[in-house]
Amino acid sequence: MAAVAGLFALLVWRVVHQNRDTVARKVAHGKTVRAPALDLPRLDGRGRVSLASLRGKAVVVNFWASWCKPCKQEAPALERSWKKLSRQGVVVLGVDVNDVSGDARHFARKLGLTYPLVHAPSTTWDDWGLAGVPETFFVDRRGRLVDVHIAGPVLQGDNKAQFERGIRLALRS
Repeated sequence: MAAVAGLFALLVWRVVHQNRDTVARKVAHGKTVRAPALDLPRLDGRGRVSLASLRGKAVVVNFWASWCKPCKQEAPALERSWKKLSRQGVVVLGVDVNDVSGDARHFARKLGLTYPLVHAPSTTWDDWGLAGVPETFFVDRRGRLVDVHIAGPVLQGDNKAQFERGIRLALRS
């Protein structure tokens, strides 16, 4: 009964929010928009990370949760990308949403993640127009979203080519 109620609540939420002109919708329609502000606490407790502080770098913003199986599968690929691309000015920023901080820290330790990880409030779903996790956006050096938005794991199917394209576009500006 609780599962049915939860699914119903999710359905109602999606119906209410599907017609909004969200960032995800704008990106899907090829519009150039400024990335929504993020200024969030780091999971490791060492301060905060803001998108404004990363201006001048290309940023891969990956929304995830510790309970998400596809997130667990894609995290090692994001770690490899972080290690490979950081010298070129690319930052992978993992944004933990709809999760308990302790579970997120355990997830990061277990997978050996070293890229910056932050914990976001549930309002982030609306700010970015998220439909679920994982979802990935790309922010160029001037703080604008490029026209690549990946809903689902970054290396699944056509998403790998989209991931590479997003990074190229973010580095171009």
